[in-house]
Amino acid sequence: MLIYEFHMLPWLAELSTRYQQTISLANVPPIEWDQLQQLGIDTVWLMGVWKRSEEGIRIARTLPELQPEYKRALPDFEPSDVAGSPYCIADYTVDPQLGGEAGLAKARADLSSRGIKLLLDFVPNHTAPDHRWTTEHPEYYLQPLRPGRDPHFPPWTDTVQLNAFADEYRSAAVASLRRMAAMCDGVRCDMAMLLISNVFSRTWNLPAPAAEFWETVIPAVKQTRADFLFIAEAYWDLEPALLGEGFDYCYDKRLYDRLVHENAASVRAHLGADLKYQSRLIRFLENHDEPRAAATFAPDRHRAAAVATYSLPGATLIHHGQLHGAKRKLPVQLRRYPPDRTDPRDPDLYRFYKAVLTTRPTATNWTLLTTSNPSLLAWLWEGGPLVIVNFSDAMAEGRVHIPNLPDCILHDPHEGVTFERRGAEMAEPGLWVRLAPYASHYFELVVGG
Repeated sequence: MLIYEFHMLPWLAELSTRYQQTISLANVPPIEWDQLQQLGIDTVWLMGVWKRSEEGIRIARTLPELQPEYKRALPDFEPSDVAGSPYCIADYTVDPQLGGEAGLAKARADLSSRGIKLLLDFVPNHTAPDHRWTTEHPEYYLQPLRPGRDPHFPPWTDTVQLNAFADEYRSAAVASLRRMAAMCDGVRCDMAMLLISNVFSRTWNLPAPAAEFWETVIPAVKQTRADFLFIAEAYWDLEPALLGEGFDYCYDKRLYDRLVHENAASVRAHLGADLKYQSRLIRFLENHDEPRAAATFAPDRHRAAAVATYSLPGATLIHHGQLHGAKRKLPVQLRRYPPDRTDPRDPDLYRFYKAVLTTRPTATNWTLLTTSNPSLLAWLWEGGPLVIVNFSDAMAEGRVHIPNLPDCILHDPHEGVTFERRGAEMAEPGLWVRLAPYASHYFELVVGG
């Protein structure tokens, strides 16, 4: 999958300004979906479609620690810009200001006609404090009511904690997900690892039941729709556990951290897992929780990280604004993006990303290659491409050992260079390369050269 994430309220506000009319999910201009299709996007994640909490909006507008974030993101910030967190959900109904459920159905049909799947959010750990369940179904929650939390951080003050061990809540989660399965093609499950029994037990000092939450919930939903996708937001190296409990894909936060903070050797070590496992990871350079890639990476490192990330096995994620080099991270509580004059776009970066995305691998067999220089990352997809990245700030030269290739013409459409090489030489002593800092080769293979 190649997933494109939209933050709904700011994106629709952006479109409304551009087209000088009110845009909702019901009337997104067709060219917006067409442009995604042209980039090879096959899945759209509409983040923040569910009804937001009035109490959550009040809290978001008054919390002192959030005010500096709002003002950093929007130099002309006004309190009315605060729409509340999309993860402080009052009900799993589509927000009327986005077009309601009829608008979502229209957007889904528009996407489906272009071969694009639709993802929405599921927040299993908590609800808004004014969700109807708090009064109608107190048995779904820890009692007494308390804020939801990640054990490593302070509680989320605009939420209340659901009880992952309660059979009643598990049944309600299945019912909610089955309803979503009629509205979309999959869900991104927020903070999915918090529902793992040993995590939940340690966080709340409760005895764990025999069955895991996800092992109960996911199969029950897939009984009614087998192809419904479950994607886990995952941290703390718990990806294998979540995949084992039934998730189709998990975030690959470790790769992101290594690309940001570490070197080629660290990245290579991370890619040593077997292909079956790697094919179920979601690679990304940013999302709504992380800083903007253009603000995180120096320009050359950004491009090298993008070539690596978007040519690996597994699913990949693009965040709206990333392709154009947006630098200001928007707090999820805000309803509009900063104007272009305060967060200017980079057309050269967009052209680069377009070239990378539209030449992504389509094969299924992938091999991590050995190199004589530790700064070089290299891998080969069966039939091409051959990807080589100098993930360092110094010139790197060395050999890439590529077994079992015939004589080939190597053509790099990104750099506009072509080489003829013999298969025996590429195996031993290896293909000789010399790359400038953070430069890369993305070779298409023409056999018989």
